[in-house]
Amino acid sequence: MITDNKNSTISRDNEVVESVVIRFVGDSGDGMQLTGTQFSDTSAMFGNDIATFPNYPSEIRAPQGSLYGVSGFQVHIGQKDIATPGDDVDVLVAMNPAGLKTNLFALKPGQMLIVDSDSFTKKNLEKAQYETNPLEDGSLDNYKVIQVAMTTHTKEAVKELGLDNKSILRSKNMFALGMVYFIFDRSMDHTIEFFEKKFKKKPAVVEANTKVLKAGFFYAETLELISTTYQVAPAKMEKGMYRMLNGNTATAWGLLAAQQNSGLELFLGSYPITPATDILHELVKHRYFGIKTFQAEDEIAGITSSIGAAFAGDLAITTTSGPGLALKGEAIGLAMMIELPLVIINVQRGGPSTGLPTKTEQSDLMQALYGRNGESPVIVIAASTPSNAFDYAYEACKLALEHMTPVILLTDGYIANGSAPWKIKKAADMPPISNHLVKEGTTEYRPYERDEKTLARKWAIPGMKGLEHRVGGLEKDKDSGNVSHVPMNHEYQTNIRAEKINRVQDYIPQVKAEYNEEGDLLVVGWGGTYGSLSTTVKEMSDAGYKVGHLHFNYINPLPKNTADILGKFKKIIVCELNKGQMVKVLKMNFTQFEYLQFNKVQGLPFTTIELTDKFKQLI
Repeated sequence: MITDNKNSTISRDNEVVESVVIRFVGDSGDGMQLTGTQFSDTSAMFGNDIATFPNYPSEIRAPQGSLYGVSGFQVHIGQKDIATPGDDVDVLVAMNPAGLKTNLFALKPGQMLIVDSDSFTKKNLEKAQYETNPLEDGSLDNYKVIQVAMTTHTKEAVKELGLDNKSILRSKNMFALGMVYFIFDRSMDHTIEFFEKKFKKKPAVVEANTKVLKAGFFYAETLELISTTYQVAPAKMEKGMYRMLNGNTATAWGLLAAQQNSGLELFLGSYPITPATDILHELVKHRYFGIKTFQAEDEIAGITSSIGAAFAGDLAITTTSGPGLALKGEAIGLAMMIELPLVIINVQRGGPSTGLPTKTEQSDLMQALYGRNGESPVIVIAASTPSNAFDYAYEACKLALEHMTPVILLTDGYIANGSAPWKIKKAADMPPISNHLVKEGTTEYRPYERDEKTLARKWAIPGMKGLEHRVGGLEKDKDSGNVSHVPMNHEYQTNIRAEKINRVQDYIPQVKAEYNEEGDLLVVGWGGTYGSLSTTVKEMSDAGYKVGHLHFNYINPLPKNTADILGKFKKIIVCELNKGQMVKVLKMNFTQFEYLQFNKVQGLPFTTIELTDKFKQLI
């Protein structure tokens, strides 16, 4: 084991590595999310490709030292394309025994384990259900363990600032971050600038965190048995300006771009719910773009206010997660019936009911497709990475406005909270967005007169002379727009609304199998599983296996050429973070094929290890 060492004249090797996976874990109050984010942002500025995976408990402040109260942040950086947050961990930073107990399984044998030895008290060991101290009983001999009295060193670093004990301990995570910065040859400048900006009105906080960060960095420099430091070179990425974005921020920015290009004001009616709330938080910051945000008293008020905004001519959005989507079901049917453009964003989480609100899952697909009374089809699409959440938020707005119908955009907890480099785009470079607004002065307006190609009805704004018309949940006459209970009219309107969604096939791209266009096994996925599936299939394809990857972003309707792709492989396996929902959709639409399944409902993404084992078994 490595213990505190004051030797400052150490000769070290510097090793260049292609990629590295680091996980920071501790109590929910230990600042692991901030620590991981700062390391990620610093590495992104250096030029590494990055994928992150924050993992935190559902309680705002879980019991200190408890196993279920552990908060973690995993980051995968590399000089190659990085599409997943990584499987096995190269460096584990554990701030307490509970973090060690719940995360040691992920650390590769022989790799580096950094622990705060001050936290391994008898009380904390009991909370973590350790019978003996793992720092003393030999159970960690298979790892390169670095014991550091972080609490002690943190207090020493800021002893002259006169801070209270609580304030001092808040900066302990920066000691760990400073050590990792030294080990991976990262600059502290970005984090110090972050302190100065975030806490500019609290200079004592800036000084304390800066001192502790530097103390950790220079302390690592004195540790004799850190015999090697590591360099991860910048990735070869397409030229351009990049920014680290998580999926929720990317989603919000995609909505902003759609607002700019549509020329409409954007209205968001939303009720806060994990893990979707940050979309609301982000849009609130941009009122100067003509953004109107309304934090409603409940989910139903959130969506119905957005329907009202759509009726008034706004680009209307509502955001939620699975339980909220259930509450919005009747109102989605209303928007479908009125045929108004509306974007519903569902950031999926573990269910059912409250379930695992801070964990990721893909279990809302059937709800998005069918979770309404009556025949009420809507467009359903899904983002697949934190960065392309921008594109699919934009696409959701475009489809809603151009086809006069609700669009459900599915993301998930992994996409929402995970981060990746995003190449900054100009709104002017995005596809144009049209709409069906009727100009004032139009004569002989009929509310259900439809576009010949899309079947979208015309969109008249209230208060325009001569364009008065009725809207509501009762069936309307196909010509006059008045309430109608005529049986044949209801069947006609039902069929035309379904056909309108079907025709969206003509306006979405065809799908393509990645890596192999035909072969022994086709791996099918949708949404946020893209990174793990794509990485696994690429590695197997490079090794000579005839494996392809088909990933769906457009789910209702499905792309026109789906059957053609499915038919080119001997076996098809559908991989989902649920019990098998997309596979049911494929079975209903393409009965000529047989489908295998690989499912996981642990609140965690797929690992490439488990996927590779499964696919090799099948081949």
